[in-house]
Amino acid sequence: MNDDDALECGRSIDELSSYVQAGRTPRDRHIESCPDCLNVIEALERVGQLSRDLVADDAEHLPRPPESWFEGILSVIHSELRAGRSFPIHHPDPRVTITVTEGAVRSLVRSSADELDGIYLGRTQIVGDAETPGAPVRIDLTASVAWGRSIPDLTSALRDLVYRVLAEHTELNVTAINVAVEELHGTEGEE
Repeated sequence: MNDDDALECGRSIDELSSYVQAGRTPRDRHIESCPDCLNVIEALERVGQLSRDLVADDAEHLPRPPESWFEGILSVIHSELRAGRSFPIHHPDPRVTITVTEGAVRSLVRSSADELDGIYLGRTQIVGDAETPGAPVRIDLTASVAWGRSIPDLTSALRDLVYRVLAEHTELNVTAINVAVEELHGTEGEE
């Protein structure tokens, strides 16, 4: 735990956030009686309510995406749930074998892309012999970009983020990340 994240009572913001997300159950006597904890919880609940209000406002004012958009996303998610190939992770002991599945890598890419506002990740493909350590691989992504947002800026940010995350968490030799924008979302009456 980082000292900057800890309250004077020793509880962290992460702990309190998890407690709020769990609906403040099971009840924690310390948290419920500590003024510092209660102040943080009140702030977290306000931010949570503000976020829900903003989402509700967007849902009310933005047009609903076409049904084909939802079906396409569900189809991609379903296809990416499979574990797929196993990619090796180096270990200094030759008797130890460590691998990460293709599905886990796709999930990592998808969860990282969720950090970016204005772009939704569609399909993720890892092209190349990723099962061979050091072999070059290419990442092909499809995406939907929010109407009115800069496609070059968002795709560049997505490329940078995916490259950084894969370099940090895998040993894939990523030589290219291609992003194909297949749709715009948030446009009234368009698919």
